[in-house]
Parts: sequence; C-alpha cells; structure tokens
Amino acid sequence: MPRLALRALLLAAIFALSACASMAPKLETPTVELMGVQVLSGDMFSQRFMVRVKVQNPNDIEVPVESIEFTAFLMGDRFGEGASYNPFVLPAMGEAEFDMYITTNFVSGFGRLVSRMGGHKLENVEYEISGKLHLQKGLMRTIPFNHKGLVNFSKAQKALE
Repeated sequence: MPRLALRALLLAAIFALSACASMAPKLETPTVELMGVQVLSGDMFSQRFMVRVKVQNPNDIEVPVESIEFTAFLMGDRFGEGASYNPFVLPAMGEAEFDMYITTNFVSGFGRLVSRMGGHKLENVEYEISGKLHLQKGLMRTIPFNHKGLVNFSKAQKALE
C-alpha cells in the first residue's frame, strides 16, 4: 500500500508541475536592433565604437532584464561583441534604448567593412545581431535573439576623416 501511495503522490506531482508550466506566460522573443554606430576612438590595431541598441518587447507583460550579450556581424563579417550588465525593465508592449560599447580590431571588423564599401558612404550597411537576454526572474532565465537590418555608419565615417 505505501508503494501505491508513493506512486500516486509522484503522479500528482508530475501533473502539478506540468499544469504550472502550462500556466506560465509564453514569452515572445524581444526584437534587438542596432539604431546607430559611432566611432569613439581608433588606431591601426583597434577601434572602440558606441552602438545605440533598441530592444522591443512584444509581450503584454514587463520583462526584467539582468544583462544582454551580443555579437554583431556587418555585411556577413563578424564585427565585434558587446555586453551590458546594467539591469533594465522592458515595459509591456514597450521598448528600451541604450548605448553599449564594442571594441574590435581593424583586421577582423571595421577594416574589411571600409574596404568592401570602396569609398562609398557607410549608410544602410547590412547587419545581423545575435545574442542572449538574461532575465532577472522567472522560469525562463535566458532568451536568445537574432535580428537582421540596416544601420547607418555615416557618423563613424566622419569621425575617421
């Protein structure tokens, strides 16, 4: 009899956990976009950029974010990596914008981009950004993201001239 009670208790626990999981809100992936890029400093070996990032929350609940990590690709080439460990809250159906920093070396990132553009303005440059949002709480603690778009480097070009 105790074995039967243990099995019934275990089965009830499994049902309770699955019910909790089905009641948890389903989070849609927020959209992370590069809004602009600006050169802060640079020499032949490395450059430091400030990127303006916009994160849009398509969910009807606020999402408290602990940190964000990403890798940016420009015209298919790896440009650099960035991270922010400053917590922020994405309002329900809202957005947050902030600045992040990327350091890259000339050979692996910006130099190839400049040579590909062949002296043209660095406007409407194709980018891809992928990474993870680390959440402050909840059952789901990490949300991966990936977004492609166009970014304007015209300010970066002026800073280099």
